[in-house]
Amino acid sequence: MNIDEQVEYLMQGVDYGDPAVEQAMAVELRERLLEAEREGRPLRVYCGYDPTSTDLHLGHTVTMRKLRQFQELGHDVTFLIGIFTSLIGDPSDKDKLRPQLDIEKVMHNAETYAEQAFRVLDPEKTHVRYNSDWLSKLTMEDFFRLASNFTVQQFLTRDNFRKRWDNAEPIYLHEFFYSLMQGYDAHYLNADVQVGGSDQLFNIMTAARKVMTFFGQKPNIGIILGILPGTDGEVRMSKSLGNHIPLNTSAEDMYGKVMSIPDKVMPVYARLATAWTPETLNHFIRSLETNTIHPRDAKMKLAHAITSVFYNEAAADSAQEHFIALFQKGDVPDDMPEYHLQGSESLLDIMVKNKLAQSRNQARRLVEQQGVKIDGVTVGDVTLTIDQGCVLQCGKRHYLRIVR
Repeated sequence: MNIDEQVEYLMQGVDYGDPAVEQAMAVELRERLLEAEREGRPLRVYCGYDPTSTDLHLGHTVTMRKLRQFQELGHDVTFLIGIFTSLIGDPSDKDKLRPQLDIEKVMHNAETYAEQAFRVLDPEKTHVRYNSDWLSKLTMEDFFRLASNFTVQQFLTRDNFRKRWDNAEPIYLHEFFYSLMQGYDAHYLNADVQVGGSDQLFNIMTAARKVMTFFGQKPNIGIILGILPGTDGEVRMSKSLGNHIPLNTSAEDMYGKVMSIPDKVMPVYARLATAWTPETLNHFIRSLETNTIHPRDAKMKLAHAITSVFYNEAAADSAQEHFIALFQKGDVPDDMPEYHLQGSESLLDIMVKNKLAQSRNQARRLVEQQGVKIDGVTVGDVTLTIDQGCVLQCGKRHYLRIVR
């Protein structure tokens, strides 16, 4: 790729909320790429991940895909595990205090992060670092110097803090430290580029750039990416909401879950979760906009592309064949019992009424143990309400056709 093609490729999927900022970052990225080319060095690129849980899902991998693109172009990538920042808890996308984790829990979670990340990143080209290596050594004097770059007003203009202020809810002093510490990470790594989601806009575009400038460095270029919605197509992907696509699952399950997303979010998934080049991506989106591809065929193409990122082409082919056999060729039992839905009903109630579970508690356990599927897609939300026809499967042999 020439420089302009690289800029287009690396800016794919960005979301700054302001076209002027996006244009400014594209210009800075182009200049930094040309500078690195003249100096014969790769760009120093990183993204930080706070190990607040043990399992990653597809939403976490949006930034990893971007790091992988930088790797493909020969740049130096650091996968930063935020041991120290996890102890505070990032308040960026929260409208209430985030619970603080203890160090033992954080270290346990961190052990699984890099292993899962290498489903996307090239392990031979990835530096894994821990920000506790330098943040734990900061003195009070260091913190005074960092804090002198910021005003309280800057923090209170952020939506999440402003809501809490207006509602007379407490805002704790330690929550301000998160942005300072993330800014120090960028300084310590002397980053050319920092990748993050749109919830990190303040931390990257304000805090990190301000801290780096304070230390006499060129401010990092923020590659701010959109947030991947969950399988409901409405809110961000989250394990707690049950709308996530886990990495630690089978190719068949991943393929099926992508097939369950609403048609309207296919362009977002294509931009953020595939390995497609700009040319392939633009052709796919144009096909959707002009109705030159059937939504079902488009979704199958998308599900195959996403599944192949985490497994391989052969596994994605097999997952697609499994889906076709099960739901397009009708390999579900013909003689399954039917249940006629009246309006909308909870999944747990339907299971109990049809003797697929003896009680709501048992039904809940079946869902939590990944033993329940709707149209071949594993259900993770025990609060799910069903309002349309589908095939409900419990275990390997129990099927129920739900008719609207």
